[in-house]
Amino acid sequence: MDRTKIETWIRELKTHLSQELLPFWLARCWDSTNGGYLTQYDGDGKDTGLDEKSLLAHMRMIYALSLAYRKGNGGEQCRQFAEQGVTYAVEHYWDHAHGGFYWLFNRKGEPTITKKIVYGHSFAIYALSHYTLATGDPRGLEYAEKCFDLLQKYAAETSCGGYWEIFERDWRLCGPGAAGGDRKTLDVHMHLMEAFTALYECSGQDIHRRKLEEVIQILLEKILHPVHGTGIPQFFRDWRVAPQIKFDIIWGWDRFDGETQQKPHDDNTSYGHNVEFFWLLLEAFRVLGTDVTPHRPLFNKILRHAVDHGVDWELGGVYVEGSLDGSRVYDNAKEFWQQAEFMVGMPDAYRLFGDDRYLAAYGNVHDFVMQKMIKHEIGEWLPLLTREGKPIWTHMSHSWKVNYHTVRAVVLAIEKWERLLADAHPAANP
Repeated sequence: MDRTKIETWIRELKTHLSQELLPFWLARCWDSTNGGYLTQYDGDGKDTGLDEKSLLAHMRMIYALSLAYRKGNGGEQCRQFAEQGVTYAVEHYWDHAHGGFYWLFNRKGEPTITKKIVYGHSFAIYALSHYTLATGDPRGLEYAEKCFDLLQKYAAETSCGGYWEIFERDWRLCGPGAAGGDRKTLDVHMHLMEAFTALYECSGQDIHRRKLEEVIQILLEKILHPVHGTGIPQFFRDWRVAPQIKFDIIWGWDRFDGETQQKPHDDNTSYGHNVEFFWLLLEAFRVLGTDVTPHRPLFNKILRHAVDHGVDWELGGVYVEGSLDGSRVYDNAKEFWQQAEFMVGMPDAYRLFGDDRYLAAYGNVHDFVMQKMIKHEIGEWLPLLTREGKPIWTHMSHSWKVNYHTVRAVVLAIEKWERLLADAHPAANP
């Protein structure tokens, strides 16, 4: 282990966080006219004026501010903006007639899409639980538990397990196909694991523990490929693999065009999602007090696939998607969030296995991000680059790309590398 190299990474991350990334958001995030968060910024960091706010961006802002404050970054300003965000969400985004949070709003905070999206509620649970963990304010846990209870009442699919994902305002399940009412996804179930982990850590309630354990079993038994250990994107009710389609209500800029190769519907996996799943599951096991030893072979399979096939060892960075068996890369662009997830996951991989390949993978991605992806003069990360590192998209933020991945990656990478340097035995169980 090269301590000097790791210390250099930590210094670079701390400089970026304290002098670029947090200042970008603390100077811009609060809408002083209408309340709530502003998240529409062009490549120069200027407000685009787009008349749109989203539940997802709002909750991700609360999470990022709460995490930074909890880990000793950003000071009182982070706490204050997080608190204001919780107050605004409760007063403007909560549906007092049917329960749950609306999905999309105009700048005044008036709902424009009233559907109830489980993906958004997973982030509400995640963010609000972290807010209470960071500040002690009980309102976060109160509304996280309300969201959790609504999901158990309306979204739990009891015949085959897991959760339905897209509902009308009154929690009636939406129709099939592009309406999304007949699909279950890796994305939602992984983020429910993330959310239930934070909720259980915050509440200590047995019901939250049991539902966390249930969603972990779904992920391990239904969603991971039985041979390759990679994630499969979409399923029908009975967990048969479903063609990956774009829903009418999307929760990100799902890129179904402009890709470098046509990918098959039933043979594609996201390298970033797979590494994210690894470290989120490791965190869930930590909170649950579960021994990770039985899962080491699976973890190593997931990680080796991602590192061997997802990392661009020639030009740096992480590809978007490829085949389940690793034989083909379907999208060789470099998107911001996949890089972020590798930066969080590789320290855990190295700590768990002591394999220098994971150390090298982190260094590869770290350097790519620092040299190509961060727009240092502005402070945030570019969203999408070519394989060579040339910008394809240039905006700094919109309703789906805010600071959840970027702040989390930097804060947690710093914490994990510092912990590893303090530990004389990097291959010890985390």
